[in-house]
Amino acid sequence: MRVIQDIDALRETRRAWRASEEEIAFVPTMGNLHKGHLRLVEEAKKVSSKVVVSIFVNPLQFGPDEDLDAYPKTLENDTAALAALDVDVLFMPKIDDIYSRGIEQQTFVEVPGLSYMICGASRPGHFRGVATIVCKLFNMVQPNHAFFGEKDFQQLQVIKAMVTDLSMNLIIHGIPTQRHEDGLAMSSRNGYLDHEQRAISPLLYLELCALRDRIKAGARNFSELIVAAKQRLSDAGFNPDYIELRSAQTLMQVGHEDKDLVILAAAFCGKTRLIDNLRFAI
Repeated sequence: MRVIQDIDALRETRRAWRASEEEIAFVPTMGNLHKGHLRLVEEAKKVSSKVVVSIFVNPLQFGPDEDLDAYPKTLENDTAALAALDVDVLFMPKIDDIYSRGIEQQTFVEVPGLSYMICGASRPGHFRGVATIVCKLFNMVQPNHAFFGEKDFQQLQVIKAMVTDLSMNLIIHGIPTQRHEDGLAMSSRNGYLDHEQRAISPLLYLELCALRDRIKAGARNFSELIVAAKQRLSDAGFNPDYIELRSAQTLMQVGHEDKDLVILAAAFCGKTRLIDNLRFAI
């Protein structure tokens, strides 16, 4: 596995691959890799002859009171795990190369509508930061395929819309959420949880499952169901941010014709913000 920091060196490698008509898959990450990230790499290897993984903690997607400075870094373990999977290139660009004119002068990419609702309403500017860095990384790597986890369901929809709107020539793959045995969605931020918080954290997913089951059984007063679900989470020790039931296709409010639905949720467990979702059909 080659470790590349310089953008020009990455482009030189990419040109050689293109001359050999290699199929390129890309997995962008912020590091602190877990089994969910590694699953993305495994899926990428199934469709491509070359795989690039990036590690870059993107300051543009963090709010002023969020955990940018404390975001966990496990570079030695990450490098070993990727090498064991025979990744071809680990790309770790420097912040001065990514934002050469400074963040304040950076040209932005923003997906209207999708970026402002649900998680975007709680974290203003977050999806603008995500879309900008993903667009930049796509321009650098120029992959044929890119892989993202479905745990960040809204992020996946934002990226798909960006790729369509900007006529990018690549395929976006969403890979199902990887979970611990107790149901908690794998996340780099789970390491923030103390023992007591970790014990109650699976209740978020269990509450989504219970909400799904009530809807599939015929309950249709969605607002009442969501209020009750939030209360149960609060009683269990969470501080709910949101629970939303939306069309899985558009992320709009559910209409009578919608059958493909998704529940999206975010809740604080202590100071750790957990997100999850559950997609289902009625």
